Amino acid sequence: MIFSSDNWAGAHPSIAAGLSARASGFDPAYGNGDLDRAVARRFNEVFEREVAVFFVGTGTAANALSLVSADKPGGLSFCHRESHLIEDECGAPEYFMGGSRLFGVDGSLGRIDPGALASAVGRFAGDNVHAGRPAAVSITQATEIGTVYSIEQIRDIAAVAREHALPLHMDGARFANALVSLGATPAEMTWKSSVDMLSFGGTKNGCWCAEAVIHFDTARAKEFGFIRKRAAQLFSKSRFIAAQFSAYFQDDLWLETARHANAMADRLAGHIRQSGAMRLAWEPQANEVFAIMPPAHAQALQDKGARFYDWLTPHGFDGVATGEKLWRFVTSFATTQDEVDRFGDLIG
Repeated sequence: MIFSSDNWAGAHPSIAAGLSARASGFDPAYGNGDLDRAVARRFNEVFEREVAVFFVGTGTAANALSLVSADKPGGLSFCHRESHLIEDECGAPEYFMGGSRLFGVDGSLGRIDPGALASAVGRFAGDNVHAGRPAAVSITQATEIGTVYSIEQIRDIAAVAREHALPLHMDGARFANALVSLGATPAEMTWKSSVDMLSFGGTKNGCWCAEAVIHFDTARAKEFGFIRKRAAQLFSKSRFIAAQFSAYFQDDLWLETARHANAMADRLAGHIRQSGAMRLAWEPQANEVFAIMPPAHAQALQDKGARFYDWLTPHGFDGVATGEKLWRFVTSFATTQDEVDRFGDLIG
Protein backbone atom coordinates (compact mmCIF):
# COMPACT_ATOMS: atom_id res chain seq x y z
CA MET A 1 0.00 0.00 0.00
CA ILE A 2 2.54 2.53 -1.24
CA PHE A 3 0.93 5.94 -1.70
CA SER A 4 3.96 8.03 -0.74
CA SER A 5 4.83 9.29 -4.23
CA ASP A 6 4.76 8.28 -7.88
CA ASN A 7 8.53 8.78 -7.64
CA TRP A 8 8.64 5.64 -5.50
CA ALA A 9 7.40 3.48 -8.39
CA GLY A 10 9.94 1.73 -10.59
CA ALA A 11 10.14 1.81 -14.36
CA HIS A 12 7.40 0.36 -16.52
CA PRO A 13 8.53 -2.98 -18.01
CA SER A 14 8.23 -1.65 -21.56
CA ILE A 15 10.47 1.29 -20.72
CA ALA A 16 12.98 -0.96 -18.96
CA ALA A 17 13.00 -3.15 -22.07
CA GLY A 18 13.58 -0.10 -24.24
CA LEU A 19 16.60 0.82 -22.16
CA SER A 20 17.99 -2.71 -22.32
CA ALA A 21 17.59 -2.78 -26.08
CA ARG A 22 19.92 0.23 -26.36
CA ALA A 23 22.50 -0.98 -23.88
CA SER A 24 24.87 -2.32 -26.53
CA GLY A 25 26.25 -0.94 -29.77
CA PHE A 26 27.29 2.56 -30.68
CA ASP A 27 25.39 5.76 -31.44
CA PRO A 28 26.51 9.39 -31.78
CA ALA A 29 26.60 11.25 -28.47
CA TYR A 30 25.10 14.49 -27.13
CA GLY A 31 21.73 14.16 -28.83
CA ASN A 32 23.04 13.57 -32.34
CA GLY A 33 22.08 9.91 -32.66
CA ASP A 34 19.38 8.37 -34.84
CA LEU A 35 17.19 7.55 -31.86
CA ASP A 36 17.46 11.10 -30.47
CA ARG A 37 16.32 12.50 -33.81
CA ALA A 38 13.49 9.97 -34.10
CA VAL A 39 12.20 10.89 -30.65
CA ALA A 40 12.38 14.60 -31.51
CA ARG A 41 10.20 13.88 -34.56
CA ARG A 42 7.81 11.93 -32.31
CA PHE A 43 7.47 14.97 -30.06
CA ASN A 44 6.52 16.97 -33.15
CA GLU A 45 3.76 14.46 -33.87
CA VAL A 46 2.54 14.49 -30.26
CA PHE A 47 2.27 18.29 -30.24
CA GLU A 48 1.07 18.64 -33.85
CA ARG A 49 3.80 21.11 -34.81
CA GLU A 50 7.55 21.50 -34.90
CA VAL A 51 8.94 21.90 -31.40
CA ALA A 52 12.44 22.13 -29.97
CA VAL A 53 13.18 19.30 -27.54
CA PHE A 54 15.96 19.31 -24.94
CA PHE A 55 16.46 16.29 -22.68
CA VAL A 56 17.41 16.93 -19.05
CA GLY A 57 17.77 14.70 -16.02
CA THR A 58 15.32 16.15 -13.49
CA GLY A 59 12.14 18.16 -13.28
CA THR A 60 13.94 20.78 -11.21
CA ALA A 61 16.45 21.24 -14.03
CA ALA A 62 13.65 21.48 -16.57
CA ASN A 63 11.82 24.14 -14.56
CA ALA A 64 14.85 26.17 -13.56
CA LEU A 65 16.43 26.24 -17.01
CA SER A 66 13.12 27.10 -18.67
CA LEU A 67 12.93 30.20 -16.52
CA VAL A 68 16.59 30.99 -17.21
CA SER A 69 15.78 31.09 -20.92
CA ALA A 70 13.15 33.77 -20.24
CA ASP A 71 15.07 35.71 -17.63
CA LYS A 72 16.44 39.24 -17.80
CA PRO A 73 18.49 41.31 -15.33
CA GLY A 74 16.31 42.10 -12.34
CA GLY A 75 13.73 39.61 -13.57
CA LEU A 76 10.82 38.15 -11.64
CA SER A 77 9.05 34.92 -12.56
CA PHE A 78 5.49 34.62 -11.28
CA CYS A 79 4.14 31.29 -10.03
CA HIS A 80 1.67 30.01 -7.47
CA ARG A 81 2.76 30.73 -3.90
CA GLU A 82 2.75 26.98 -3.13
CA SER A 83 4.16 25.74 -6.42
CA HIS A 84 6.95 23.19 -6.66
CA LEU A 85 9.18 25.99 -7.98
CA ILE A 86 8.91 27.86 -4.70
CA GLU A 87 8.38 25.11 -2.14
CA ASP A 88 10.43 22.15 -3.32
CA GLU A 89 13.37 23.19 -5.48
CA CYS A 90 15.75 24.55 -2.83
CA GLY A 91 16.22 27.85 -4.64
CA ALA A 92 17.45 26.15 -7.84
CA PRO A 93 15.60 28.56 -10.17
CA GLU A 94 17.09 31.59 -8.41
CA TYR A 95 20.52 29.91 -8.36
CA PHE A 96 20.54 29.27 -12.09
CA MET A 97 19.00 32.67 -12.83
CA GLY A 98 21.89 34.37 -11.03
CA GLY A 99 19.82 36.25 -8.49
CA SER A 100 16.53 36.81 -10.27
CA ARG A 101 13.51 36.05 -8.13
CA LEU A 102 10.35 34.00 -7.94
CA PHE A 103 7.20 35.86 -6.93
CA GLY A 104 4.37 33.86 -5.36
CA VAL A 105 0.82 34.55 -6.50
CA ASP A 106 -2.36 33.59 -4.66
CA GLY A 107 -5.06 31.29 -5.96
CA SER A 108 -7.29 28.63 -4.45
CA LEU A 109 -6.35 24.95 -4.49
CA GLY A 110 -3.00 25.34 -6.20
CA ARG A 111 -4.12 27.34 -9.23
CA ILE A 112 -3.07 30.94 -9.88
CA ASP A 113 -5.93 33.42 -9.79
CA PRO A 114 -5.74 35.52 -13.01
CA GLY A 115 -6.76 38.71 -11.18
CA ALA A 116 -4.10 38.17 -8.52
CA LEU A 117 -1.57 37.55 -11.28
CA ALA A 118 -2.50 40.77 -13.06
CA SER A 119 -2.11 42.71 -9.81
CA ALA A 120 1.24 41.07 -9.03
CA VAL A 121 2.68 41.72 -12.48
CA GLY A 122 1.31 45.27 -12.40
CA ARG A 123 3.30 45.99 -9.24
CA PHE A 124 6.51 45.68 -11.24
CA ALA A 125 5.48 47.20 -14.54
CA GLY A 126 7.11 50.41 -15.69
CA ASP A 127 10.81 49.52 -15.67
CA ASN A 128 11.41 50.56 -12.07
CA VAL A 129 15.07 49.69 -11.71
CA HIS A 130 14.74 49.47 -7.93
CA ALA A 131 11.90 46.92 -7.94
CA GLY A 132 12.92 44.70 -10.84
CA ARG A 133 10.81 43.74 -13.83
CA PRO A 134 8.54 40.88 -14.91
CA ALA A 135 10.21 38.10 -16.91
CA ALA A 136 7.90 35.05 -17.06
CA VAL A 137 4.83 33.29 -15.69
CA SER A 138 4.77 29.62 -14.68
CA ILE A 139 1.82 27.33 -13.96
CA THR A 140 1.85 23.74 -12.71
CA GLN A 141 -0.26 21.14 -14.52
CA ALA A 142 -1.36 19.10 -12.58
CA THR A 143 -0.85 21.26 -9.49
CA GLU A 144 0.96 20.30 -6.31
CA ILE A 145 -2.34 19.43 -4.66
CA GLY A 146 -3.80 17.31 -7.41
CA THR A 147 -5.99 19.88 -9.09
CA VAL A 148 -5.93 20.64 -12.82
CA TYR A 149 -6.21 23.89 -14.75
CA SER A 150 -9.00 23.70 -17.33
CA ILE A 151 -8.18 24.82 -20.86
CA GLU A 152 -10.14 28.01 -20.20
CA GLN A 153 -8.18 28.66 -17.00
CA ILE A 154 -4.86 28.20 -18.83
CA ARG A 155 -6.00 30.69 -21.45
CA ASP A 156 -7.04 33.18 -18.77
CA ILE A 157 -3.54 33.04 -17.29
CA ALA A 158 -2.02 33.25 -20.78
CA ALA A 159 -4.05 36.38 -21.51
CA VAL A 160 -2.46 38.15 -18.54
CA ALA A 161 0.99 36.98 -19.62
CA ARG A 162 0.45 38.15 -23.21
CA GLU A 163 -0.79 41.56 -22.05
CA HIS A 164 2.60 42.09 -20.44
CA ALA A 165 4.61 40.32 -23.19
CA LEU A 166 5.67 37.56 -20.78
CA PRO A 167 6.36 33.97 -21.87
CA LEU A 168 4.19 31.34 -20.20
CA HIS A 169 5.89 28.22 -18.83
CA MET A 170 4.10 25.04 -17.77
CA ASP A 171 5.57 22.72 -15.15
CA GLY A 172 4.32 19.40 -16.50
CA ALA A 173 5.87 16.94 -14.07
CA ARG A 174 2.46 15.22 -14.13
CA PHE A 175 1.59 16.42 -17.63
CA ALA A 176 0.06 13.13 -18.78
CA ASN A 177 -2.13 12.82 -15.68
CA ALA A 178 -3.56 16.28 -16.28
CA LEU A 179 -3.98 15.62 -19.99
CA VAL A 180 -6.09 12.49 -19.61
CA SER A 181 -8.06 14.12 -16.80
CA LEU A 182 -9.12 16.91 -19.18
CA GLY A 183 -9.54 14.66 -22.20
CA ALA A 184 -7.56 17.26 -24.16
CA THR A 185 -4.80 16.92 -26.72
CA PRO A 186 -1.21 17.93 -25.91
CA ALA A 187 -1.54 20.79 -28.41
CA GLU A 188 -4.77 22.06 -26.81
CA MET A 189 -3.24 22.06 -23.34
CA THR A 190 -0.09 23.88 -24.44
CA TRP A 191 0.65 26.02 -27.50
CA LYS A 192 -2.96 26.31 -28.64
CA SER A 193 -3.58 27.89 -25.22
CA SER A 194 -0.52 30.17 -25.61
CA VAL A 195 1.93 28.15 -23.52
CA ASP A 196 5.46 28.97 -24.71
CA MET A 197 7.59 26.48 -22.78
CA LEU A 198 6.88 23.12 -21.15
CA SER A 199 8.71 20.99 -18.62
CA PHE A 200 7.60 17.60 -19.94
CA GLY A 201 7.85 14.95 -17.25
CA GLY A 202 8.10 11.21 -17.78
CA THR A 203 9.78 10.07 -14.58
CA LYS A 204 6.65 10.13 -12.41
CA ASN A 205 4.66 8.24 -15.04
CA GLY A 206 6.73 5.11 -15.62
CA CYS A 207 10.10 6.29 -16.90
CA TRP A 208 13.38 5.68 -15.11
CA CYS A 209 14.80 9.19 -15.54
CA ALA A 210 13.34 11.11 -18.48
CA GLU A 211 12.48 14.80 -18.51
CA ALA A 212 12.50 17.32 -21.35
CA VAL A 213 12.16 21.03 -21.96
CA ILE A 214 9.89 21.76 -24.91
CA HIS A 215 10.04 25.13 -26.64
CA PHE A 216 7.10 25.87 -28.90
CA ASP A 217 8.84 28.97 -30.25
CA THR A 218 11.82 27.38 -31.99
CA ALA A 219 13.46 30.78 -32.45
CA ARG A 220 13.54 31.30 -28.67
CA ALA A 221 15.09 27.85 -28.32
CA LYS A 222 18.30 28.79 -30.12
CA GLU A 223 20.00 29.87 -26.90
CA PHE A 224 18.73 26.98 -24.81
CA GLY A 225 21.38 24.50 -25.93
CA PHE A 226 24.03 26.72 -24.36
CA ILE A 227 21.97 27.18 -21.20
CA ARG A 228 21.57 23.42 -20.82
CA LYS A 229 25.27 22.70 -21.39
CA ARG A 230 26.39 25.36 -18.94
CA ALA A 231 24.07 23.87 -16.32
CA ALA A 232 25.63 20.40 -16.77
CA GLN A 233 22.40 18.93 -18.16
CA LEU A 234 23.67 17.87 -21.60
CA PHE A 235 23.94 14.08 -21.34
CA SER A 236 26.62 12.44 -23.46
CA LYS A 237 24.70 9.15 -23.79
CA SER A 238 21.41 10.92 -24.34
CA ARG A 239 20.14 7.92 -26.28
CA PHE A 240 19.21 6.41 -22.93
CA ILE A 241 16.76 9.24 -22.26
CA ALA A 242 15.57 8.98 -25.86
CA ALA A 243 15.06 5.22 -25.42
CA GLN A 244 12.76 5.87 -22.49
CA PHE A 245 10.69 8.42 -24.39
CA SER A 246 10.56 6.14 -27.43
CA ALA A 247 8.99 3.38 -25.34
CA TYR A 248 6.88 5.91 -23.43
CA PHE A 249 5.16 7.06 -26.62
CA GLN A 250 4.94 3.62 -28.26
CA ASP A 251 1.29 2.62 -28.63
CA ASP A 252 0.36 5.54 -26.34
CA LEU A 253 1.82 3.84 -23.28
CA TRP A 254 2.20 7.25 -21.59
CA LEU A 255 -1.54 7.86 -21.75
CA GLU A 256 -2.33 4.34 -20.60
CA THR A 257 -0.13 4.63 -17.52
CA ALA A 258 -1.58 8.04 -16.67
CA ARG A 259 -5.16 6.79 -17.02
CA HIS A 260 -4.37 3.88 -14.74
CA ALA A 261 -2.80 6.13 -12.09
CA ASN A 262 -5.76 8.50 -12.22
CA ALA A 263 -8.23 5.62 -12.03
CA MET A 264 -6.48 4.26 -8.94
CA ALA A 265 -6.69 7.72 -7.34
CA ASP A 266 -10.41 7.83 -8.11
CA ARG A 267 -10.85 4.37 -6.62
CA LEU A 268 -8.94 5.42 -3.51
CA ALA A 269 -11.08 8.56 -3.20
CA GLY A 270 -14.16 6.36 -3.36
CA HIS A 271 -13.01 4.41 -0.32
CA ILE A 272 -12.27 7.62 1.58
CA ARG A 273 -15.74 8.99 0.80
CA GLN A 274 -17.23 5.94 2.52
CA SER A 275 -14.94 6.16 5.55
CA GLY A 276 -16.11 7.31 8.95
CA ALA A 277 -12.57 8.00 10.11
CA MET A 278 -11.25 10.29 7.36
CA ARG A 279 -12.61 12.51 4.60
CA LEU A 280 -11.51 14.02 1.32
CA ALA A 281 -10.10 17.53 1.57
CA TRP A 282 -11.21 18.27 -2.02
CA GLU A 283 -12.06 16.23 -5.07
CA PRO A 284 -8.99 14.79 -6.83
CA GLN A 285 -8.53 15.53 -10.52
CA ALA A 286 -5.38 13.59 -11.34
CA ASN A 287 -3.35 11.02 -9.36
CA GLU A 288 -3.02 12.79 -6.00
CA VAL A 289 -5.61 12.41 -3.26
CA PHE A 290 -5.68 14.63 -0.17
CA ALA A 291 -7.51 13.54 2.95
CA ILE A 292 -8.09 14.87 6.44
CA MET A 293 -7.82 12.74 9.59
CA PRO A 294 -6.32 12.80 13.10
CA PRO A 295 -2.61 11.97 13.32
CA ALA A 296 -3.35 8.97 15.55
CA HIS A 297 -5.49 7.37 12.86
CA ALA A 298 -2.82 8.05 10.25
CA GLN A 299 -0.20 6.43 12.49
CA ALA A 300 -2.40 3.36 12.92
CA LEU A 301 -2.69 3.01 9.14
CA GLN A 302 1.06 3.42 8.71
CA ASP A 303 1.68 0.82 11.41
CA LYS A 304 -0.31 -1.62 9.26
CA GLY A 305 1.88 -1.02 6.23
CA ALA A 306 0.34 1.95 4.41
CA ARG A 307 2.77 4.60 3.22
CA PHE A 308 1.76 8.24 2.72
CA TYR A 309 2.86 11.70 3.83
CA ASP A 310 1.43 14.56 5.84
CA TRP A 311 1.05 17.82 3.92
CA LEU A 312 0.99 21.52 4.70
CA THR A 313 -2.50 22.98 4.59
CA PRO A 314 -2.84 25.25 1.53
CA HIS A 315 -3.11 28.95 2.22
CA GLY A 316 -6.75 29.97 2.54
CA PHE A 317 -8.07 26.42 3.03
CA ASP A 318 -9.94 26.15 6.34
CA GLY A 319 -11.24 22.59 6.19
CA VAL A 320 -8.77 21.13 8.71
CA ALA A 321 -10.07 21.24 12.29
CA THR A 322 -8.10 21.30 15.52
CA GLY A 323 -6.63 17.85 16.17
CA GLU A 324 -6.59 16.95 12.46
CA LYS A 325 -3.97 17.07 9.72
CA LEU A 326 -3.88 16.98 5.94
CA TRP A 327 -2.37 13.88 4.27
CA ARG A 328 -1.33 13.19 0.68
CA PHE A 329 -1.78 9.92 -1.19
CA VAL A 330 -0.26 9.45 -4.65
CA THR A 331 -1.03 6.63 -7.06
CA SER A 332 1.05 5.54 -10.04
CA PHE A 333 1.16 3.20 -13.04
CA ALA A 334 2.30 0.50 -10.59
CA THR A 335 -0.55 0.93 -8.09
CA THR A 336 -2.91 -2.05 -8.09
CA GLN A 337 -6.59 -2.31 -7.33
CA ASP A 338 -5.75 -4.86 -4.66
CA GLU A 339 -3.58 -2.48 -2.64
CA VAL A 340 -6.14 0.31 -2.98
CA ASP A 341 -8.91 -2.01 -1.79
CA ARG A 342 -6.79 -3.37 1.06
CA PHE A 343 -6.26 0.20 2.19
CA GLY A 344 -10.00 0.77 1.88
CA ASP A 345 -10.63 -2.16 4.21
CA LEU A 346 -8.22 -0.64 6.74
CA ILE A 347 -9.59 2.87 6.94
CA GLY A 348 -13.03 1.93 8.22
